[in-house]
Amino acid sequence: MGAGHDTVAAELVRRARQRGADAVTADVLDLLPYRLGAGLRHFYRGSVRHFPWAYAALYRLFLRPGTGPRPGDTALARLAGDRLRDLVERTGAEVVVPVFHVGAQMTGHLRARGELPVPSAVLVIDFVVHRQWLHPGNDLNLCLTEDAARQVREGIGAPAAVCGPVVAPEFLAQAQAQAEAETQAQAEAETDAKAAAEGEAEGWRRLFERHAPGRPPVLLSSGAWGVASRLDTTVRLLAGHGFLPVVLCGANERLRRELSGVPGALALGWVTGMPGLLRAARALVDNAAGQTAVQALAAGLPVVGHRPIPGHGADGVRRMAALGLTEAAADGPALLAALRRLTADGPPRRERIAAGRALFRDDPVALALSLAGDGGEPVTSESRGHPVEDRN
Repeated sequence: MGAGHDTVAAELVRRARQRGADAVTADVLDLLPYRLGAGLRHFYRGSVRHFPWAYAALYRLFLRPGTGPRPGDTALARLAGDRLRDLVERTGAEVVVPVFHVGAQMTGHLRARGELPVPSAVLVIDFVVHRQWLHPGNDLNLCLTEDAARQVREGIGAPAAVCGPVVAPEFLAQAQAQAEAETQAQAEAETDAKAAAEGEAEGWRRLFERHAPGRPPVLLSSGAWGVASRLDTTVRLLAGHGFLPVVLCGANERLRRELSGVPGALALGWVTGMPGLLRAARALVDNAAGQTAVQALAAGLPVVGHRPIPGHGADGVRRMAALGLTEAAADGPALLAALRRLTADGPPRRERIAAGRALFRDDPVALALSLAGDGGEPVTSESRGHPVEDRN
């Protein structure tokens, strides 16, 4: 629904083309007729922004991990399935990679019925695998962590592999990206991208020093839509205790204007040079366990979860902390304590950075393309080795 899914899809396309393959992206909501996709996006954005309790209730009822009811995908599959099959046929696609749970439900439904002739490899971009990610019809589930892969296997008994998060190479530490590059040309291109990001970082550092000399800059993320709980309170707390709060307001211009009036704070609108900005900061305060959080981990920036958005955001923030990737701060004093510890050079900061960078593992494009040569046979109980049940 937000920009995170689009960012992941764009990076998958770049990697596929770098391997000499072709790739096409399609927004699953755009495949729905009658502007239903736009309506769903509008409803989700409105509920998260203005009625978070409503989204929290829907999440508890239909999405939260574990057993329980969930909305059926049959109607969506019938409405958008034909368009997806036409797109596969028109482009000659050999594998479909959903990066959004509605897409995962659609491909799983079609594969289970034998109506999608090519394999589907779901890239689960959440740390907590809620029920809508899971459909036994899909051929493979690519997960961020072994913990998430275990959730898939235990949830539906489906194949799951661990690939780690998907970020563009300029976010990664230079030595790590060069080690992962498969060709000299690729290594040189990624080195150039990193050099550009470092140049941007220097610009940000100069801006921070002019704005608040000597204060550690701490990013506060509110996602593409600028959604956060009591963000002004957090900004004032950090500014009053020796930090420079740098707020990422996304596309929410009203939020940016409001926070620009807070003394000692720096409120930013939509930022295109995120790799440089992450390099220039000392920590990230995150509320969603989404793409900004994993980009920060890739860049070597410690992450502290605080006041998460309801539903998958709250679950993801808790799970990341439980895995030792981040810290979770339940209140203001805990947030200040975590930031003082992690923005200062020393073992706690180095250990947290190392844990975050270890998260990045295999290339999901390579794992997805490995399915392309299997003939595209629909998944069956015989080929899978366990029953496939279309539960919708």
